[in-house]
Amino acid sequence: MERERGGLRRVRDWRVSPGDLQAILGARHGDPFGVLGPHMTDAGLAVRAFVPHADSLAVVGVDDRLFVNLTRKHAHGFFEGLVPDLMPGKLYKLRAQNGGGMWELYDPYAFPPVLGTLDDYLFAEGTHQRIFERLGAHVVEHEGVPGVHFAVWAPNARRVAVVGDFNSWDGRRHQMRLRRGSGVWEIFAPDIGEGIAYKYEIVGPQGELLPLKADPVGFSAEMRPSTASVIARIDNFTWNDAAHREARSTGDARRKPMSVYEVHLGSWARGEDNRFLTYDELADRLIPYVRDMGFTHMELMPITEHPLDASWGYQPVGMFAPTRRFGDPAAFARFVDRAHQYGLGVILDWVPAHFPVDAHGLARFDGTHLYDHADPRRGFHPDWNTAIFNFSRNEVSATLVSNAIYWLDVFHIDGLRVDAVASMLYLDYSRKAGQWIANEDGSNDNREAVAFLRRVNELAYAQFPGTATIAEESTAWSGVSAPTYMGGLGFGFKWNMGWMHDTLDYMSQEPVHRKWHHERMTFGMVYAYTENFMLPLSHDEVVHGKKSILGRMPGDEWQRFANLRAYYGFMWAQPGKKLLFMGQEFGQSAEWNFNQGLDWHLTEFAVHAGVQRLVRDLNQLYRITLALHRRDCEPEGFRWIVSDDAEQSVFAWLREGGEDEIAPVAVVSHFTPVLREGYRIGLPHAGRWREILNTDAGLYGGGNNGNGGAILAEPVPSHGFPASAVITLPPLATVYFEYEPE
Repeated sequence: MERERGGLRRVRDWRVSPGDLQAILGARHGDPFGVLGPHMTDAGLAVRAFVPHADSLAVVGVDDRLFVNLTRKHAHGFFEGLVPDLMPGKLYKLRAQNGGGMWELYDPYAFPPVLGTLDDYLFAEGTHQRIFERLGAHVVEHEGVPGVHFAVWAPNARRVAVVGDFNSWDGRRHQMRLRRGSGVWEIFAPDIGEGIAYKYEIVGPQGELLPLKADPVGFSAEMRPSTASVIARIDNFTWNDAAHREARSTGDARRKPMSVYEVHLGSWARGEDNRFLTYDELADRLIPYVRDMGFTHMELMPITEHPLDASWGYQPVGMFAPTRRFGDPAAFARFVDRAHQYGLGVILDWVPAHFPVDAHGLARFDGTHLYDHADPRRGFHPDWNTAIFNFSRNEVSATLVSNAIYWLDVFHIDGLRVDAVASMLYLDYSRKAGQWIANEDGSNDNREAVAFLRRVNELAYAQFPGTATIAEESTAWSGVSAPTYMGGLGFGFKWNMGWMHDTLDYMSQEPVHRKWHHERMTFGMVYAYTENFMLPLSHDEVVHGKKSILGRMPGDEWQRFANLRAYYGFMWAQPGKKLLFMGQEFGQSAEWNFNQGLDWHLTEFAVHAGVQRLVRDLNQLYRITLALHRRDCEPEGFRWIVSDDAEQSVFAWLREGGEDEIAPVAVVSHFTPVLREGYRIGLPHAGRWREILNTDAGLYGGGNNGNGGAILAEPVPSHGFPASAVITLPPLATVYFEYEPE
């Protein structure tokens, strides 16, 4: 019978039993700390150790004083013996010898646990918000000795060992201690540090040896196709972004300009021989470019570690690891810090909806459906052949909540765009009858996922002021961006997928047919203020045969580029924050190809450079013109002037800041390829209205048709306004006019 006494296990006999010996040698012991290490026995203090390849083994004090030579119990390297001069709780070393020489090591089984009962309680309860500080591989000093503390959740495993370069991938060397209150296994491995590859070797509940598993809370990983986790520190980054974070925390994000450049880091640009650029190279090239283009934020497609390039990061295996494709965690921290010093926010695409079933990942992690539902009607995505997280399990929810906090805290990320929210909200998402399980009342809402999303949003906004959470949600679910105290999901913004599909459909029509699709461009205003919307032209719209945005525009070359410029002008003046996928800012002709860099050579041609210049100017105008962003999410910021001129494909509206001192901006979009002169629009004020943007300007590649830099509104009522002006509408163009009070 064993019991704890004075910090040590007590056993009657200092000699190992045959059964325990065979279990240790076979790496099948469920309680290795009950066998190995120091123990109080009826005969005194004994030490047992397993050191493969050692012919002899001695217990040595840290002052090099020899205590005793241990007896070799088995040729594979199992030793034991009484050590009468060793004080209980006193650290010691093991001195091993064989024909090749001598080496010393600390005994990992001589160290007490690192984790405490509070960690067990909070994790099991599902309220631990910083799992990443306790699980994973942490470089620490424990009992005065440097090393790495490993901890992993595997409650149904019979045995867990950490294996890696430091122990020759031998599962017998570092068999871990089970914390029965939480199902977490831990061990402190002395005298190792950063840069070492490791995995977990797990024996499942039926005694089966599972494929080696990467660390679910690993902070770094090997470069694919290798799949091991890598020990890395996350507590020693240097930050120079205090000013950015302070500015971020002030004001209402809904009333700030937000123009987002969506980036896939692996294909924005490539180095020689088509290699990936590093985080540091991207910091030198990408960040100045994005700032020069006038965007306020970058949104990074998932940089969490993923095994397959073709998944673009949306099939993550290492949720806590910035992908090794571009460097280590410290390099990614430098990238974010550089962006912040340039005044750019960094949004991370975050994928808590599902995970791939790669053998080294979360699938059947401890031999059971630990992270997902066992029933495929709740635990498997038919669209993506992936597993669905079991949000009803406290530990799973706590791990994912902690992951969100991890990116916002450790890496100073400015926001999370949550992927595939619709698939999380509905139990019957993309399923036929009989393929899903309803709630007890027959409803189809995934209540555990809803609770999880609300908790993430509450914690993000409470703990990290000024950050933003953004939902990619494509259904009519009510209150996605409403506060949780009002029954909403608590997101800051929601992608307006309906607006995107409607307007792209309209723009793809030949101009002569557009009058029959006029409502596609106006319908978005019917629901524009039901959520805090972001208008996205994302990566999903330029792949899989959809063509690039330019490729969707009809007509000859002149018309295609004019259409694109007019459409961007329309988009930037519509209510809602903006998002544009990389390459579309210069009118990339081809679809996006994740295997190569963008077609940057196109910017040498005037028509592409003109689009690029237009996007730069639109961003600048959007940032400095309060009427164009201050009331993006409030109905006071928008009034139609002309919404029903389908015959001439003209749309005109007013953007206002909701305050008298903010000058209104009138916007007119014209989507036919003819010049229209003498077109009257109503305006709220008589006087001079300056033409502040014209997508037909020559510097953008247009025909330079316009209004001579300004229009003069007369006190002639029109369109329900007290004043009006007669203007020239360039062909396939959008024009902005800002009121200049006397």
